[in-house]
Amino acid sequence: MKAIAEAPSKAIVTGEHFVVHGAWALAAALPRKVKVEVAESTHQRVISNGVLVSDRQRLRPIGRILEAMAKEYSLDSDMTVSITSEIPEGAGLGSSASTMVAVTSAVARLRGISVGVAEISKFAMVGETEIHGRPSGVDVAICSIGGVVLFKRGSSPRRITLNGTKSLIVAFSGCKRSTRRQIRRVSGTKELFPSLFEGLTEAASEVSLMAAERLSAGDLEGLGRMLSLNHAVLSAIGVSSPQLDRLVDLALSLGAYGAKLTGAGGGGSIVAVAPGGKEKSVVSGLRDRGFEAFLAKIPAGGVRSWLEK
Repeated sequence: MKAIAEAPSKAIVTGEHFVVHGAWALAAALPRKVKVEVAESTHQRVISNGVLVSDRQRLRPIGRILEAMAKEYSLDSDMTVSITSEIPEGAGLGSSASTMVAVTSAVARLRGISVGVAEISKFAMVGETEIHGRPSGVDVAICSIGGVVLFKRGSSPRRITLNGTKSLIVAFSGCKRSTRRQIRRVSGTKELFPSLFEGLTEAASEVSLMAAERLSAGDLEGLGRMLSLNHAVLSAIGVSSPQLDRLVDLALSLGAYGAKLTGAGGGGSIVAVAPGGKEKSVVSGLRDRGFEAFLAKIPAGGVRSWLEK
């Protein structure tokens, strides 16, 4: 008997970094997934995309989850965890959060434990904290819940209702980044300029609230303006990069309403919105210039799990 879980990837539409410091962030689950299979074993093993993982640093986050769940529910933590991912690592699309959420859900299913979103998020955050140091929790929340949400530390996520499906354009710069390093960079800016940073955090929070209104209303042109404004602020605090700025400018030149980095920055990906008639041509234009780009239909579902013999 084995348990299987699938969790979506994600894009932070607005509010990354400032969400760590108390701002609202707007996040969307994306259709690309991580699939995790968990089976009984005589010891802990992790297999990633068909390769046995031996690097202790990569094993530690999953091991922490298994140990935390074993302690909470008096379980045996020995099992084989097999991961298959459609999400590039270091791309700012929630690869680690999706994996941690799927691992938690699959382990609970295998051991016959009934868990809700709160419990899944709690244990997934154990792994995320091991990886990133001080994550906000937004990635874990959106990968667990799915859909589109407004997220603020200490508050329950607010679901955003869309009128039909919408498309986000996602493009990977090809440069991986370290979330932990970028979080430290922003925290350093806060320490140097506390009053200025407080004002930027309040503004970022308002941008996320306005972006949610425009997305819910189907006003993609207005949403695009929010994206570009958010990118300018993120660039000003030093978390963009020449590659990301180039990608943003390229998306705009191809006809996007707006674009911005998504996730930690310093590399990773951008997210953009465009008129319905131009979405595919924007994606094609980005691909023609050597970037991995795709259209992501939202809303996408959250984590799900099941048993198989």
